[in-house]
Amino acid sequence: MPVDVWAIDSLTFSGLEARNVEAMTVMANGSALGSVSGVRPGDPGLTVTLAGTTINCSAGVAAVAYSGQGVYRVAFPSSVSPGTYTAPHATLNRIDLVYLRVWDTSVDASGLNKGDIVYLAGTPSSTPVAPTPAGTQIYMPLATISVLSVSNGSTASVSTAVRPNTVAPGGILPSSAAPSSPYTGQYYDNGTDLLRWNGSSWDTYYKVPAAWIPYTPVWTGSTTNPNVGANGTLIGRYQKIGRDVRFHINLTCGTNTTFGSGNYNWTLPFTAANLGASMIGVAQLLGTNRWAGQIVVSPTATSISTFFPPALGDCRLAFHSGTVPETMNSTTQVRITGSYESV
Repeated sequence: MPVDVWAIDSLTFSGLEARNVEAMTVMANGSALGSVSGVRPGDPGLTVTLAGTTINCSAGVAAVAYSGQGVYRVAFPSSVSPGTYTAPHATLNRIDLVYLRVWDTSVDASGLNKGDIVYLAGTPSSTPVAPTPAGTQIYMPLATISVLSVSNGSTASVSTAVRPNTVAPGGILPSSAAPSSPYTGQYYDNGTDLLRWNGSSWDTYYKVPAAWIPYTPVWTGSTTNPNVGANGTLIGRYQKIGRDVRFHINLTCGTNTTFGSGNYNWTLPFTAANLGASMIGVAQLLGTNRWAGQIVVSPTATSISTFFPPALGDCRLAFHSGTVPETMNSTTQVRITGSYESV
């Protein structure tokens, strides 16, 4: 059927026609004509605060989408107060809701055509939840107010975590939850990372890696555990990008170091993924001689073993112990470097 095209001279437009056209300027929600409600990212407007028991909402703008009705653009040029919050319950906590409501009598038969900020008290409970506005209401949540009972101090606090953001089509949406109906190429920022929908899953785009992070590896022996002692050092560092882990361990023995017995193991910073195959890294022992060895990161491993040649001129590898590849002493150093995929 023919429609009025925005904006051709001499044509008249209904509110519904105008709101449907407005959907072009707001991020889609995955449905035809559908849009994402919200405030503009970084906009301090429509922020709910408390002054004693009085609820205040700052001036601001928002886009409120409603299924089948397009996008209502709402602007509050000055601050608004929906009143005071209900007195605390004697023994039970409560969560209240503050929301932006649009009355459109052509949709809700309210007899009104306006927008306002509304307060709705929740139900006191041992496990309180925010209330949901009843009936056919075009609205967008702005904040919750947690009201503690008299027995818990009667204090109240505001959270704006329920207030959504919206952006223009193609924009990066700040959101703690992934968009429910993403399109290929869509981005969103979860507060920590930037993610992109590749058509079947979210790819994470990581920040430039920072400095490696220290961790304390545990050095053990299969029979008796060694002890680095008061004047030895055992340090570890790692860098983790997604599930990719790179790590380094450095042991410098001292006069108080004891070497235990049996095969040595060293704990990893994170559990290895179950890839069905082991990953290999490098090890070096500096003692009377300089020995080149390797490590093995097995599937689901939480620690690694080190391996060195059992004797000079022998290219085979044997489990590392206090006597293999040579007897360790107060001047021995062990260096380990590797990378693997974590769970």
